Amino acid sequence: MQINSRKIGLGQPTYIIAEISANHNRGFSTAQELIKAAKEAGADAVKVQTYTADTLTIKSEKRYFKIQRGTLWDGRTLYDLYQEASMPWEWQPRLKRYADRLGIDFFSSAFDPTSVDFLEKMNVPAFKIASFELVDIPLIEKIAKTKKPMIISTGMASLGEIKEAVLAARRAGTKQIALLKCTSAYPAPLDEMNLRVIPFLIREFNVPVGLSDHTMGSVAALGAVALGASIIEKHFTLSRKSKGPDSVFSAEPAELRQMVMDIRALEQSLGKSSILIGKKEKKNRIFRRSLFVIKNIARGEKFSADNVRSIRPAHGLKPKFLKKVIGRTARRSLKRGSPLSHSAIL
Repeated sequence: MQINSRKIGLGQPTYIIAEISANHNRGFSTAQELIKAAKEAGADAVKVQTYTADTLTIKSEKRYFKIQRGTLWDGRTLYDLYQEASMPWEWQPRLKRYADRLGIDFFSSAFDPTSVDFLEKMNVPAFKIASFELVDIPLIEKIAKTKKPMIISTGMASLGEIKEAVLAARRAGTKQIALLKCTSAYPAPLDEMNLRVIPFLIREFNVPVGLSDHTMGSVAALGAVALGASIIEKHFTLSRKSKGPDSVFSAEPAELRQMVMDIRALEQSLGKSSILIGKKEKKNRIFRRSLFVIKNIARGEKFSADNVRSIRPAHGLKPKFLKKVIGRTARRSLKRGSPLSHSAIL
């Protein structure tokens, strides 16, 4: 997958997305500050969400539309929550231009056909499908027809549902698809992250796989990268004290910066999936064990455990030859502390 100039996949630097979500708190200047802070923290992209309360649900007080599931938003109606959390659409073209000037990718989650058309006019470089929309096959097909890269979050989804979404996207024209492992809980507990599914998803779908991370801290993100994640998406706020709908489980600027630094350091340590010996490591091979003469040996004398040992450093024969050396005869006199070589053995 490639978004703008950034290649995304195994062997490439992790693509780090700062998810603004509702953390703009209905303030345009706050949204701009978030984009700038994400850039300064080292994120590759910022992502917003393009919906209105009316495109996501209807205004109703019926029990179906009230949140009562042990969430941060219990007691509220869906309409009320989405109305507070939504980002005004008229901001988004301006914010994209601002992000373009700063040199950070800007794209969005689309939630209905009108938002897809709107974002296409903005010429976003990619689209995101939220976990809750993974089952909306008509929406996925419409986005796929744009031929833009598509990132699909898989929270709450069964394997069959993920397969259905990916197949629909491919049939409709998208060739570049990435999946994000996601636990749709806010915040998500570490013991429900199931990060080991990341390598499985990579093998099963042969696409870049990442993590949409709703946990506190960066442990899950680092674990995901170690397991092969190519993308990390993290909710981002200027301050959790802002008390927005998403702020309580979002990373602050210093935390995002540290997460980015830790991921970049981890990438250096991962290396390649083959046994390699580094330059500094090679220098230390001389301190391995080898066969040395530990007592003076006269010409014609037999080698024994009393006069030859495996010790450090590694100037003599490898220790694996010790059994073959014992009982053989010295070709010449050897001083204590001499490395043993084949030429000294009859």
